[in-house]
Amino acid sequence: MTGQTETYVLFELAKATYAIPSASVQHIEMLEHVTLVPNAHRAIDGVVFSRGQVIPALNLRVRFGFPRQEPDMRTRVVFTQVEQRIVGLIVDSAREFRKISAAAIRPIEKALTGVAGNYLKGLTTVDDRLVLILDLESVLNLDEDESLANSLSEVIAHAAAESAPAAEPSLERS
Repeated sequence: MTGQTETYVLFELAKATYAIPSASVQHIEMLEHVTLVPNAHRAIDGVVFSRGQVIPALNLRVRFGFPRQEPDMRTRVVFTQVEQRIVGLIVDSAREFRKISAAAIRPIEKALTGVAGNYLKGLTTVDDRLVLILDLESVLNLDEDESLANSLSEVIAHAAAESAPAAEPSLERS
């Protein structure tokens, strides 16, 4: 055996195929409803309720600098866990699970520039499709993007306050 094989979840985003290790994925759901959160980072669409938890929903299109897209029947939320933090990644569609050999993953060329290039570990080919291996830690790296870190913390705090029994009437706009 020449290298380890790991299972990845493949998903589409802006007509490209990306992959993240399935060990980081808790589950995948259809995108049904996102509750907006005030003053959140532009890439955070809000929070979603899944399996009894309120979870921040990060729009990967926006995070990577692609234009927003209206959700459709193929839009999915990939619930990932990195360092005890669960985040829902909104993607165009979640395609499949695939085993990929570590030897089949090529490093990203130094010439690849741009924000999205900072979030990639490597690339490979699956069934004649180019697959970009996402560096999930970098996507959610709270040191690289302080506003995202603050926003995720605010979203989690806001969600916790929202899920607590209401002692006061909610504020309404006049």
